[in-house]
Amino acid sequence: MPLRTIRMTDVRTAHTADLTGAELAAIRALLDDAFEGDFSDDDWDHTVGGVHALVLDAGELIGHGSLVQRRMLHEGRSLRTGYVEGVAVRADRRRRGHGAAVMDALERVLRGAYELGALSASDGAVPFYTARGWQPWRGPSAVMTPTGIERTEEDDDGVYVLPVTAKIDPDAELACDWRPGDVW
Repeated sequence: MPLRTIRMTDVRTAHTADLTGAELAAIRALLDDAFEGDFSDDDWDHTVGGVHALVLDAGELIGHGSLVQRRMLHEGRSLRTGYVEGVAVRADRRRRGHGAAVMDALERVLRGAYELGALSASDGAVPFYTARGWQPWRGPSAVMTPTGIERTEEDDDGVYVLPVTAKIDPDAELACDWRPGDVW
């Protein structure tokens, strides 16, 4: 009887500070590939500085996501928010539960450390996130710029939240902190 190869898939969480240069390079390569060249240096900067969920198969990176801290302003309150960034699964490994494994790990951290979860979803990812309990933000979106709050109408249909302890009104305005590149 021939021996079967057994593949071990593992999910690891680590802060950016605990990742090696080689691991960070592998994450960046995965994201560049998954987003088909539409992943900028600003996008990369948004992805680092928080907790990463890495899906490894026999030691090889096949999935990634990160959770970074941001501030959201809602109804006069500043909310400590875990913001999901850089979620991707290698193209040849999609639709096998690896994205769910990434989100399971990130949502565990989110529920233990933040008042609110938030993310910006592409149209194709909406069913994935809503099936996990993420809710579309129905109210206006905005950004807190150095010169004041400005509307981000182009982002109104792409913001999703996962309330943890925050009491929110999803029909009211939600403003994110300012950053270079895409603010949401």
